[in-house]
Amino acid sequence: MADKTPAGETPPATIGKYQVLRQIGKGATAIVYLARDPDSNTEVAVKVISLSGSNAARSRRLLRLFQTESRVGLRLEHPNIVKVHEKVLEKDRAYIVMEYIEGKALDQFVGIDRLLPMHRVVSIIFKCCLALDYAYRQGVVHRDIKPANILIDSENNPKITDFGLALDLQPREGRDSTFIMGVGSPAYMSPEQIKAYPLNQKTDLYSLGVILFQLLTGRLPFRAKKPATLIYRILNMDTPSVCAMNPNLPAGLDPVIQKAMEKDLYSRYQNGADFAKDLSAVRYQILKDDDVDEKENEARFQRLRKMNFFVDFDDIEVWETLRICTWRQFPEKSILIEEGEEGRNFGIIFEGEVEVSCEGRILYRLDAGEVLGDLSFLHPTSARRHTTAVAMTPLSYLEINGAALELSSEELQDRFNNTLLIRVLDRLNAFNRQLARSGAPAAKGEQTTSRTIGKLELLPE
Repeated sequence: MADKTPAGETPPATIGKYQVLRQIGKGATAIVYLARDPDSNTEVAVKVISLSGSNAARSRRLLRLFQTESRVGLRLEHPNIVKVHEKVLEKDRAYIVMEYIEGKALDQFVGIDRLLPMHRVVSIIFKCCLALDYAYRQGVVHRDIKPANILIDSENNPKITDFGLALDLQPREGRDSTFIMGVGSPAYMSPEQIKAYPLNQKTDLYSLGVILFQLLTGRLPFRAKKPATLIYRILNMDTPSVCAMNPNLPAGLDPVIQKAMEKDLYSRYQNGADFAKDLSAVRYQILKDDDVDEKENEARFQRLRKMNFFVDFDDIEVWETLRICTWRQFPEKSILIEEGEEGRNFGIIFEGEVEVSCEGRILYRLDAGEVLGDLSFLHPTSARRHTTAVAMTPLSYLEINGAALELSSEELQDRFNNTLLIRVLDRLNAFNRQLARSGAPAAKGEQTTSRTIGKLELLPE
């Protein structure tokens, strides 16, 4: 088990023969302690389930989860599955002794500002594919694959844990197959799991596809505030394109995720080995030095933070912007936008100067910090360009993918829409002042003493 924030209770001195060092985790059904095995003088994780103080039904359910996790765990021997060493059942408690993983759970890396480098993500999921393939060949379907149940050790190796909800396809005499209706974490559940259909290894591969999507984009493929809406989307909506959401990803990732998350079981990966094989092909499209790219992203984040355009953006929104944008360089005289073409991408000038024209006549020039192409993005019905933009100097340009922004968080969409609208209105006001300087003198009106409140005009008494 990975080290977690300690909870407040004073731990016991020993659990069986194991010397307790400290508490490292606490959930709804169990407490996990770091302990020392006196026989091997190694650190282990001891997961303790209390069977006292609960009603009879809850105690039976906890005992059933314990028996499943321990029975399945003792049977599985794989480098990417947490090893179970021993199970002990006592009158008022039960505990499982497992290998201790010094690291973090994968849910620490799903935030848009904490995403792992791309090659590490692919490597982690590749190894999880093989681990799940092995587990299924041993007659085990996990049924609760999610980031919190995948631990990452100091050498970037994943370790799948928590088989308490597993489906054991090799029941022994006098035991059932531990089939429990409706188990799992909703956002990661496959369509067949939601429908309570019979399950096989394909449900775990679907969940792994969801995790891959989340690790690459910083968001879940299907989101909703209400559980019923989430379920509807999982059952009925197509999986979004990860490459549309993050243009920096290799194109080969899209078909892999689409196949892993197929709603049709016959079209989904048949086993983890096939999933892993396709991922291995994508690995060759990924630069090995994307750790360097992450350092550059950190530098770019700091640069964006200093730009006036992003002054009202939260840090998390700036990080999300980095995932949907492309940094581009253009030589002098490059055409950036051409009048009459279609396009919803827009951008922010980082360095350089751009001339904007219409019908061969100069409208204005833009320099660092200004936005280009925003009108076609904001227009609700037309993506037609009505101006031409040409780089007047070598240009450094942050291009925002319009399609990716439409798939991003609602908070980021609102922030961009509001910021762009304010800038369009400011530009319109500047145009009005410029036109006024070359216009004819205005008519001089006369002030009246009437006042207007809302739509009511108040006349003098």
